[in-house]
Amino acid sequence: MTIGTATHRYQVIHNFGQLPSNIKLGYTHGVVVDAQDNVFIFNQSENAIIHMDRDGKFLRSWGAEFAKGAHGLFLSKETGGEFLFLADYELHEVVKINFWGNEQFRLGLPPRKDIYASVDEYKPTDVAVAPDGTIYVFDGYGKPYVHMYSPAGKYLSSFGGPGIGPGQLNCPHAGWVDTRRGTPELYVADRGNNRIQVFSLDGKHKRFITDPEIKQPCDFYQWHDELYIPDLQAQLVILDKNDKVAAVIGAYPEAPKTEGWPNIQDKLVDGKFNSPHGCCVDSLGDVYVVEWISTGRVTKLVRQK
Repeated sequence: MTIGTATHRYQVIHNFGQLPSNIKLGYTHGVVVDAQDNVFIFNQSENAIIHMDRDGKFLRSWGAEFAKGAHGLFLSKETGGEFLFLADYELHEVVKINFWGNEQFRLGLPPRKDIYASVDEYKPTDVAVAPDGTIYVFDGYGKPYVHMYSPAGKYLSSFGGPGIGPGQLNCPHAGWVDTRRGTPELYVADRGNNRIQVFSLDGKHKRFITDPEIKQPCDFYQWHDELYIPDLQAQLVILDKNDKVAAVIGAYPEAPKTEGWPNIQDKLVDGKFNSPHGCCVDSLGDVYVVEWISTGRVTKLVRQK
């Protein structure tokens, strides 16, 4: 099956990956690809981190400690290699590891007693890393703030806070340091406010991105001059270099209106999305989308020339 527009056409492969019979997915929340186009899936199961090649061949899995709160997944390309940042809202932590699970450091409760009365109020949902190594942690499910850290994990500052005004947030679910126009900017999926908010790298509000096609942005992935946005309201939105909607892929507006959504496994439709939560794009332009559904759903969109 092929879906999409003239400039963004894809062959759809639902339930991507050849998993061993003893491995079952939970909620699939994060996905990234490395420099070799290998795929990492972050899901809420005893095998929270699943590593496959680009053809879906299972390589290995680990990460039982993240079974309950696995959420945001970010791949950081650094001088010392490639690393994974894992955001877990049940552990109230962000963990940096290498591809073999060796821990580099953990970021726990930010040292802000003026924001957090207890660690239970802190529920990080995603991480982004700037070109200079600055780390941004997004507290999507706790207090709506973005926390900044040095490359070594030293706390720097925080910005945001509840509200609808410039710089204020409601479920800052994820973020991305966008470099498509030269000067890096921090894009935040201000999901509870149904918008994208753009900040300078030091946390100053610059502008909003609103469009009728952008409903509940969950995450971002930059590929060349485009920005891919998994939208929880059953669609994948692609923005061009000027942040105009270039394509909407797999839209299924009926899904969120269905009783029991997002867990409507018997009502999933081929070629349509149910609840996109994370995405990434490999070197060939193929897109991987993971969805917020209790039994997991991983879809590969193979770009058509």
